[in-house]
Amino acid sequence: MGRQKQWVVKLSDEERRALTDMTRKGVSSARVITRARLLLLSDQELLDRDVAERHGVNPATVASIRHKYAEGGLQAVLYEKARPKQPPKLNPQQTAILIAEVCSTPAGRETWTMQLLADRLVTLGVVDRISDETVRRTLKKTRLNRGRFNVGVSPR
Repeated sequence: MGRQKQWVVKLSDEERRALTDMTRKGVSSARVITRARLLLLSDQELLDRDVAERHGVNPATVASIRHKYAEGGLQAVLYEKARPKQPPKLNPQQTAILIAEVCSTPAGRETWTMQLLADRLVTLGVVDRISDETVRRTLKKTRLNRGRFNVGVSPR
């Protein structure tokens, strides 16, 4: 005999019906449906290992689902809280400086490279440090095309 489960799942009839409808209709995301199925099997008092094998997940995932249900209820298990996003590396003023630099001509070169732009921002004191990949992503978000200029005439 194994050890008693620390977090036991006891679904009410209404919760069981809602989860069954959710898994049968398939309207929710795959992640939510998988969690609903894990809860339904956990309610049948199966071992975590057996539930995990049926759905191809880790037994620790099943234990985590049971724990979340015991702590926060059905909504806490099925739907994750929004995760905090990392703030942007460049604020709007710094982005404007970057775009102004892109529009200028670099000394001794024909065009800017991402690394040259990153180095230039550090030299100007706009930021302490920045990677060329951050510069690339910032320019991509502004949809600034450093290559061809589209003047409305199609090339032939």
